[in-house]
Amino acid sequence: MFRLTPVVKNLLIINIAVAILNYFLDGWINDKLAFYGFLSNNFAPYQIFTYMFLHAGFSHIFHNMLGLFFFGPHLEEFWGSNRFLKFYLITGIGAGLLYSSINFYEARQLQNDVQEYVESPTPEGFFTFLRAHYPLYARDPQVSDIAVRFADEPDSPQLIESSLRQVRGLEYYIINNSSMLGASGAVFGILFAFGFLFPNLEIMLLFFPIPIKAKYLVFGFGALALYGALHRAPGDNVAHFAHLGGMLFAFIFIKVWKSNKNF
Repeated sequence: MFRLTPVVKNLLIINIAVAILNYFLDGWINDKLAFYGFLSNNFAPYQIFTYMFLHAGFSHIFHNMLGLFFFGPHLEEFWGSNRFLKFYLITGIGAGLLYSSINFYEARQLQNDVQEYVESPTPEGFFTFLRAHYPLYARDPQVSDIAVRFADEPDSPQLIESSLRQVRGLEYYIINNSSMLGASGAVFGILFAFGFLFPNLEIMLLFFPIPIKAKYLVFGFGALALYGALHRAPGDNVAHFAHLGGMLFAFIFIKVWKSNKNF
């Protein structure tokens, strides 16, 4: 018979309580405790821990807590509460570190591209920069208008200056406002551990009542996360590398635990 275990129950309560409180505070908690990039003016070390208890909305928290609710108790009963809590926190922090490392690399690339454009502002360079760092610029009337007029008047001092302001403004916004939140990394870690430890256990999916072995479910989620990370669509704000990070650190945790029972 299904039993809601202590750590899973407390994690559910904490996540839901924080989401409700954040709603009544108009998003203040998410603004302060989300995990910002290392180069951001908003970054603080404690965010590597706090981010995993925050969510962007009902759908976000519903799917994460659903995964925790269904798969977490099996692992907590298998490992014990202390080891399960350690696993949850390690995979969540590991997911955040992997995501932020990728974010740091992308931010430095952005800074290099900005410097390159500032040294030689041209219409072609402006379009190239926008396609690389702001693929939705065509939906922004102000930016697209500057881009079109700049193409027609490449020597206009006013348009050159306008393009420089847009590039610098975009750099500032992306670096200082890009953040991550959610328990997805830890939940993907739980999903991986479940599939790794109970590979042939059949699971009945909630929305598609078809039985599937745990190992195939994990492979499917991992493949989707990898594809999303390598082929990120414009406007996609899902932290795919955090999902992969949760799985990676789950694998490391299990391997270390097997070799060192005191871990």
